[in-house]
Amino acid sequence: MATAKSVSFITMGCAKNEVDTSRMRSHLLKAGYSVSEDPEAADAVIVNTCSFIQAATEESIEAILEVADFDSVRSGRAHLVVSGCMPARYGDELASEITEAGAFVPCSKEDDIVAVMDGLFGLDRAELGYLDAASGVVLDPAPVSSYVKISDGCNRFCSFCSIPYIRGRYRSFEYGEIEAQVDDLVRRGSREIVLIAQDTGRWGDDFEEPRTLAQLVSDLADRFPDIWLRLMYIQPEGVTDELIEAIASHDNVCDYFDIPFQHVNPRLLKLMRRKGSIGEFDRLVQRIRARIPDAALRTTFIAGFPGETEEEFEELLDYVSECDLDYIGVFPYSREEGTHAFELPGQIDEDEKHDRAQRLRELADAVCSARISSRVGSRRRVLVCGEEEDGQVFGRAMCQAPDVDGVTYLDEGNPGDVVEALIEETLLYEMEGSVSPCNDAQ
Repeated sequence: MATAKSVSFITMGCAKNEVDTSRMRSHLLKAGYSVSEDPEAADAVIVNTCSFIQAATEESIEAILEVADFDSVRSGRAHLVVSGCMPARYGDELASEITEAGAFVPCSKEDDIVAVMDGLFGLDRAELGYLDAASGVVLDPAPVSSYVKISDGCNRFCSFCSIPYIRGRYRSFEYGEIEAQVDDLVRRGSREIVLIAQDTGRWGDDFEEPRTLAQLVSDLADRFPDIWLRLMYIQPEGVTDELIEAIASHDNVCDYFDIPFQHVNPRLLKLMRRKGSIGEFDRLVQRIRARIPDAALRTTFIAGFPGETEEEFEELLDYVSECDLDYIGVFPYSREEGTHAFELPGQIDEDEKHDRAQRLRELADAVCSARISSRVGSRRRVLVCGEEEDGQVFGRAMCQAPDVDGVTYLDEGNPGDVVEALIEETLLYEMEGSVSPCNDAQ
């Protein structure tokens, strides 16, 4: 191989897929491949797909077909590879439908990406000694904020969710592996590490000697005192007193709880194969606020689940109008083949599902924006993330998770710095602040 073959990535879906792409990218770089930011100029394009819900599948298919239509792919000069959730979910069926792809790499095989690419290019690694010696390759700078997966798979089998069928059973990653990833990202410039999984709160309970998420967070917070740590996707049962205390007792762990409730009606939650009620959720929120009064709380709700009556939907609306939450994500129910809920009676018309979701979303925006506006006058630590095209500096406070909670616009700051800002104005989920010398920011 006279020059390194170039590979480009197109990543669909959630942050967990971003982590998988980053991992494949690292494997390929260390094996001597180069990574191109221009898919149409690359020797191969890997589309890392999402298939969590039908809409995500459709978006992934559009991306695949767009790449398949590149001149480089149609002419045979470049290879198309489909990875991630779609190959895991649809298997051989996908290969028969998307004949333009040279390879399909399900989630469980993504660590074999070097062997896959070598096979496509006809490379014999035994003859590429200089590639094997490429462990000293200099990787790209890491983003200011980076995701790290602490586990994969899920054992819950919620009736609406296809994740266990795509990702398999729950399996925690060892602490040493997680620490090494964090250390690598920090050395390359990350100032915030977001710990994610399908069921973050279960980390460690499948080890021969069980550990807890609270222990993981505490160990990482002590090991990396100069970075922010943030947790996402904690099921209600995973929010233990030990975890609350671990977050409260470390200044570098964001006082932020992302806890999907999905609904508040016990009958519907049972149909979802989940637990909970208004009373249980209220007690959970109160337990968090008792120890961390200013914690930011996020949840998600599904509107239009099979059998949801108008009265049960109104119950959800009533809860949202009075809840003590900062951010609320809303999704219309997506009917996914292979899930238990796909066969449930009482499937709701698509227009009605989207109408309910819109009504709930509008109410949530009104409730949450009012809470956010109450932050005016407070001082907050803000991690500077970068600049807009017009030069406007922006970052995120600890109460703002990446991609979902808006940003904080600042009058000054350099990417990677943590500054103290006086919040002067808000607009829906965005905040504006001026950098302040005060040392008591929240």
